[in-house]
Amino acid sequence: MISQQALEQEIRLIIENGIREDIGEGDHSSLACIPEEATGKARLLVKDECVIAGVDFARQVFQFVDPGLKMDVVVKDGSKVNYGDVVFYVSGSSRSILMAERLVLNAMQRMSAIATKTAHFVSLLEGTGTKILDTRKTTPGLRALEKWAVRIGGGENHRFALYDMIMLKDNHIDFAGGITKAIEKTKAYLRERDLDLRIIVEARNLAEVEEILRSENIYRILLDNFNYEDTVKAVKMIGGRCLTESSGGISESTLRKYAECGVDYISSGALTHSVSNKDLSLKAV
Repeated sequence: MISQQALEQEIRLIIENGIREDIGEGDHSSLACIPEEATGKARLLVKDECVIAGVDFARQVFQFVDPGLKMDVVVKDGSKVNYGDVVFYVSGSSRSILMAERLVLNAMQRMSAIATKTAHFVSLLEGTGTKILDTRKTTPGLRALEKWAVRIGGGENHRFALYDMIMLKDNHIDFAGGITKAIEKTKAYLRERDLDLRIIVEARNLAEVEEILRSENIYRILLDNFNYEDTVKAVKMIGGRCLTESSGGISESTLRKYAECGVDYISSGALTHSVSNKDLSLKAV
């Protein structure tokens, strides 16, 4: 899996690019009317009901823009908040607060939406033993934040990118000439390069599950677009020899039914690609 150091670097790049994109040669609005020595205080105000996410990210943004800015946190990441709640206060240079404002809000509004949806999915799975996973269906350039939000909401991350786990999906299998060939070629590739990567293989039907099970050291079998009956049969066939994951067309209304089939994981792109930003604002105190 991706290292903590690599994740921190991804987040740093998001901040650097976000500030570059928003400020460019300078925040002329603030430079024009706010004296350089002016100081102020602002609060992050909630105008929605949600699971808040991105507080720690906001701290990193403020520190990047101006190490002299100070944050006083009232509500931590992962907390449920309501309309009118204050999440944190930030004080220091008025110009610096305004330069950081939009990146903080854009990130937190989206992260809070993802954390809220994830927490809801987690609640639907309560008592089943099945865990919810995200996917790579993320906003380009913001993957680290969106997957961070999933964790804040109580979900788990699938692979971060193409480089930290092997996932042999239908196209890989078809291009390679079949499941067994794809697996054999993958294992040879990993041996040749001395790579220690987990292997997930997608199955489209029970016959493919049976074929996958003839290979050793498969970390997880992805049951793609299986119905309930075949999911139950697949879980029984696999018998704990590797982990199981359901995916494909699973909605909020069917989530628990798939979990009750006995799978270890359910992956859902909807956690990150089908959310509406939560309403947050940064207001001067």
